[in-house]
Amino acid sequence: MVQRLTLRRRLSYNTKSNRRRIVRTPGGRLVYQYVKKNKTVPKCGQCKEKLKGIQPSRPCERSRMSKRLKTVARTYGGVLCHGCLRERIVRAFLIEEQKIVKALKSQHESLAKPAKPVKVVEKKPTKGAAAKATGKSAAKKPAQKATGKSKK
Repeated sequence: MVQRLTLRRRLSYNTKSNRRRIVRTPGGRLVYQYVKKNKTVPKCGQCKEKLKGIQPSRPCERSRMSKRLKTVARTYGGVLCHGCLRERIVRAFLIEEQKIVKALKSQHESLAKPAKPVKVVEKKPTKGAAAKATGKSAAKKPAQKATGKSKK
């Protein structure tokens, strides 16, 4: 007759987190041993490649691990791989260089080309502006001519 096994935990469903293995104890009994999920290496945030120099672990274990096991001594160490980081640095450098070249080019063009003489057009002063210039108040309005139609 086969020995019956009892679960050690409350969860009885056959889920990923509740995998079990049957193990024989030194006393000769058969018991369930719970199997943990496989450890994984974190992946690069950009290209999804496995990060080198980082110890494989479960996410819940990483909070208890020391810093030297979770990162590498580099900017974005433990987040981006070396290739993606290099690409970002080069891109940022080229963008800055492009801005400098653009500024120098516009500065060179402004010095090389003489400015065209701008024609100044004098505007005729309006009635309100003429009244203000002479000091008269613009509050008085001239009387309207009677056209024969009455307003209602």
